[in-house]
Amino acid sequence: MSAPYPFLKGHGTENDFVLLPDHDASLHGELDAARVAALCDRRSGIGADGVLRVVRTEAYDALEVSAGARGQDAEWTMDYRNADGSMSEMCGNGVRVFARHLVEEGLADPSAPIPVATRAGTKLLTLTDDGLVTADMGRARVLGETAVSVGPATWAARHVDVGNPHAVALVDDLDPAGPVGPLLEPPTHDPLLYPEGVNVEFVVRRGPRHVAMRVHERGSGETRSCGTGACAVMVAAALADGVTGPGDGRGGDLAYRVDVPGGTLTITWTADDRVLLTGPAVVHSWGATTL
Repeated sequence: MSAPYPFLKGHGTENDFVLLPDHDASLHGELDAARVAALCDRRSGIGADGVLRVVRTEAYDALEVSAGARGQDAEWTMDYRNADGSMSEMCGNGVRVFARHLVEEGLADPSAPIPVATRAGTKLLTLTDDGLVTADMGRARVLGETAVSVGPATWAARHVDVGNPHAVALVDDLDPAGPVGPLLEPPTHDPLLYPEGVNVEFVVRRGPRHVAMRVHERGSGETRSCGTGACAVMVAAALADGVTGPGDGRGGDLAYRVDVPGGTLTITWTADDRVLLTGPAVVHSWGATTL
């Protein structure tokens, strides 16, 4: 990237991203971990929780850099990188912003669901006239119980996989001055269960089918929102509320409101075992970078 290279900024409930349009995969080999971290640095770079690289799947697969995307029925691939430069399987807020960008640039038709290839498989995105975007995240896998710690405080947590791993802990208080703290460092977790790290969500109840959360994302730190995390939180909260799973006699789909520091997301667990993530997605034109 020795010459100026265009970028955009976008966010979903204030989980913010640098978008790099790279349709022909020309940045292959240049976008290493150090460069991504430099782009995401909020003092010396552009500043973001991660980078969304916008690549045609055909070009991406030709370079054999995405076994997860290869063969997927999607014209576009979201190559997502965390703020520290590490790769991630999935980003729920990011994929909604990605779909918004495709539509605003005339690269996808908003009248039909938009398939987006990711390292966690193809996700279908639906845009509505109210400005919201829904991502079909597929099936959440509930993988058992674990525990997380911050300093001397330890909480039981539920291990939920939504394309990437999450540990969800129900707590009494989200106050940063309390036991959860400011989350400057990753909460302690089981290194054998999560050898590549884990996203950790702390959750309080606000009312019936209404929770609030804070999150520490692996590779990015505490963020204002996490889409896959909100999905994991909804499933964990529903199970704690006595729901035994999809199609358990609830009479249809089950929706929860999940408040994050950056806004509100709606998570729907459908009777056919799909998890739908609905929330806003905004893209701003920005400029060019030589980073």
